[in-house]
Order: sequence, then C-alpha cells, then structure tokens
Amino acid sequence: MVPKTLSLIIASSLLALVALAAFGSGSAGAQDQDGKVKAFLDSRRGEWRDLNVSTNDGRILYDLIIKNNYKRALEIGTSTGHSGLWIAWALSKTGGKLITVEVDEGRYKEAVANFREAGLSDHIDARLADAHELVPALAGPFDFVFCDADKDWYKNYFIAVLPKLEPGGAFVAHNVSARQRGWGAGEFLAYVEGLTDLETTFAPGSTAGISISYKKK
Repeated sequence: MVPKTLSLIIASSLLALVALAAFGSGSAGAQDQDGKVKAFLDSRRGEWRDLNVSTNDGRILYDLIIKNNYKRALEIGTSTGHSGLWIAWALSKTGGKLITVEVDEGRYKEAVANFREAGLSDHIDARLADAHELVPALAGPFDFVFCDADKDWYKNYFIAVLPKLEPGGAFVAHNVSARQRGWGAGEFLAYVEGLTDLETTFAPGSTAGISISYKKK
C-alpha cells in the first residue's frame, strides 16, 4: 500500500507533467502558426494593392494590439485582407477575435481566401456587408477599431462606435495625420480632437498616416 503522503506527491508530479506538456504543445502550436503567417506574408510582399495598408502600417497595428492586450477588434474596410491579417495575427497572441467588414464581394472573397491560407480564419469573423448599415448595428463592445474605408464617413463610423468602445480602447484611422486631412478626414479629425474624453495622437513612422484616438479610462 502506498503511503498517503507519497500518493499526494505522485499525483502532484503527474499534474505538473500534464501542465508542462500542454504548455509545450501550445508553444509549438503558436510557433507553427507564426511560421505559417510569416511565410504567407513574405510570399505576398510587395503585391498588396486594392486599398490595402503597407507592411509598415500593418506592423504598427500589430504592435498596438500586443502592447495594449486588445482582444475585441473591429475593422471597417477589409479590402483583400492585408491589415486584417496583421490584426488577427496579434489577436492570436492575446486570445482575441476580429470582426471585419467589406462591401465589395470580390475583395471580400479574396480576403477570406487569404485568411484561410495564412491560417488565421479562426480569429476572424469576416462579413460581406455595407458598413454604413452594419457598424451601427453591431453590439460590441470593442477595445480596438481600425477604420480604413470611405474617408468622408469616418466621423459617422466613429460616432456609431464610440459608445461601444471600452475605456482604454483605441479608434485607429488610416490615411489621417496632423498634415493629411483630405478626403473628408479633416472633419473626422477636428471632431475627435475636440472631445475631452479622448486622447488623439499619430503613429510615428507611418507614411500613409495613422491617427490613434484612445478613450480615456
């Protein structure tokens, strides 16, 4: 008969081994996914057209999510999925998920195929819809919103999303900078900069321009 104390030691050791095995498996899985995403992005480097963000701006989005541990993301304007890949890749690290909205069926189908090929489909809820109608109807909450759609509607998207944006969350807008206020982005920027419960800054290093409006806690 095994003494009670020894039984407890054996049981504890077995539990530790199971936990270690699970951790190792998860790490290997994460490394496999990283490799798959990197390989896909490398294979498409320089080929992203059709209103997609640059690789540099994709990295900025990735870093923002990782830094702030965001988990509930919304993208307005999928295009063929380059920005969505960077966002979802970061969310795969934080345990989050992305809802992304695209109105053009051709771009939507190409994006879905890209998400699948990169191995990130489980982290993405891609929707073919008119963002003018869908975004106000989404329940939220969100802690990260990336807007890269029709610039003259940025302010409307922001107003629709703000009540669903969690304190500490960020509304990130593409093609917007302190100097770049065209295509209707100027009205949006003037609006967000006038709100006292937001802190708006600009991502350094973005050639296209990225504004980041944090909702104060």
